[in-house]
Amino acid sequence: MLYAGFQGVVLGLSMIVPIGAQNSHVLSQGIKRHFHLLTATVCILCDVILINIGIFGGAKLLSRSPLLISIISWAGMAFLVGYAGMSFRSAWQNNYQATRYNQDATTRVAVLTTTLAITLLNPHVYLDTVVILGSVGGQFNGYDKVAFAVGTMLASIIWFYCLATAAATLSPWLNRSKVQRIIDCLVGCVMCVIAYMLYQSILT
Repeated sequence: MLYAGFQGVVLGLSMIVPIGAQNSHVLSQGIKRHFHLLTATVCILCDVILINIGIFGGAKLLSRSPLLISIISWAGMAFLVGYAGMSFRSAWQNNYQATRYNQDATTRVAVLTTTLAITLLNPHVYLDTVVILGSVGGQFNGYDKVAFAVGTMLASIIWFYCLATAAATLSPWLNRSKVQRIIDCLVGCVMCVIAYMLYQSILT
């Protein structure tokens, strides 16, 4: 059971840690110190729900419908390319000072809504949680399955809270225009790479 839980933590981190739409959003809110813990909590709760759906039956349901998986993959690729385009545009415009002041005026509800949209409208999240983690977790039985699920959820809790806290702590340095421009360029590049990997998986 402990080994299954450890596997859950390791595989969960391997799915969550690479920069994606959720991570970049949490990082952005942390840099601005603007409801960053709320943002991290929403991401964690969404992961917990989707991971449980995948491990306890959702992955098997999806595996029976190659067409649905294909649709999710194409939609995920389109989402990632669009997000990459926004990141590159932000880096090109280099208007971070004005953007920061505008975003500081956003309310808790607006942050909550944006976080939910970035999480639940991103098909890549479903591929990571429901399909991949769900397929692996579905191979376990009894308490081992529960331990694996707990491990993956623990990975999400550790990562998102650490990311939000670290970004807020390093905010004075990360809030510089040059640094934010570099971050946007890196996010855009990573999104393109993930989109290409999705495209390759569709072809195979």
